[in-house]
Amino acid sequence: MSEFEPAVGKPASPAFGRRTGKEIKLHTGSFEEGRWSYIFGDGTDYASAMPDLAAIEQAARDARTGELPDVVQGPVINAPVWTWEIPLYFWFGGIAAGSSFVALACDLAGDEESAAVARKVALAALLPSPPLLIMDLGRPERFYNMLRIFKPRSPMSMGAWALTAFGNLAAAAVGADLLGRRREARALGAANAIVGGYLGSYTGVLLASTAVPVWARSRLFLGPIFVSTAAATGAAATRLALVATGLPVGHPTRRALGTVETAAMSAELILSVINERRLGELASGLEQGRSGRQFKAAKWAVRLGLGLRFARKPLGPRIHHLASVLYLCAGLLFRYAWVGAGRESASHDRVVAKMARDRGPGT
Repeated sequence: MSEFEPAVGKPASPAFGRRTGKEIKLHTGSFEEGRWSYIFGDGTDYASAMPDLAAIEQAARDARTGELPDVVQGPVINAPVWTWEIPLYFWFGGIAAGSSFVALACDLAGDEESAAVARKVALAALLPSPPLLIMDLGRPERFYNMLRIFKPRSPMSMGAWALTAFGNLAAAAVGADLLGRRREARALGAANAIVGGYLGSYTGVLLASTAVPVWARSRLFLGPIFVSTAAATGAAATRLALVATGLPVGHPTRRALGTVETAAMSAELILSVINERRLGELASGLEQGRSGRQFKAAKWAVRLGLGLRFARKPLGPRIHHLASVLYLCAGLLFRYAWVGAGRESASHDRVVAKMARDRGPGT
């Protein structure tokens, strides 16, 4: 261990530019170098030469459009830090939004009893959403702080406001049903369905607005995919609730909900398959690891549900209940798969760098 000469008891010791008796390399040994420092104001020569702006612009263009280097140093971006609460929040929010659509459709069809049940399903599905979101944020006041500002161009800000508005409208509509105020319940339900359209789709828009490759390149599909899943799971949950309340086999609303859940889940499956194929290399997050297994399981759950749906005549009407449960499970798996795929995709540094250079699909 080297010996140090303490700088006490001897004025100006150790000498400027020296330490432990040895000269510091590249130091002039005087205070003249201080004139290069920014602290000396206008008289300094620090960074006085103007940079070549054209060269800087060209270097930035080359970084985005040039060939990828053999080795990409990472991490290029930080992976999402969302945990299990967020996909579950997405799922419950989708069911709530889809159930509000069902309530509006039932009101328009004149089935007030089914509309009232659908509004109760929407409220029940929404109740876990705020606690899940607060659990992810860490502290309750953070959710309150999100409501202190209103940013129309921010999906997260608008999502917090949509969740709050939806919850208030849903509670008011259910309260009007319990009080027998049918006209007010229908009006509140219609307003809730409008807000539900945003609540069911903003989660997909939120993912697509990031720099995560698999989300950003799916921006044209994530909104419709999430709305389709919301409609399917909302119809499935409402259908099962109506069956539990004694709605008979062959009832028009029961048949219509079976058609809606099947059509919406089929649309989700078709959109997901098309999007996965068009992504090419960027779809690695949906094909590998846990998220890849969840995505495959979700697609097979939809296929099995469709098979059971069309086999209800020989197997009996109860088999349709299993199809509805499979649709709900598929919706949950899709949500977990999409969030997990983001973490997987963000860790592929070469894919992230490639996305910054190529326009690719979806842009």
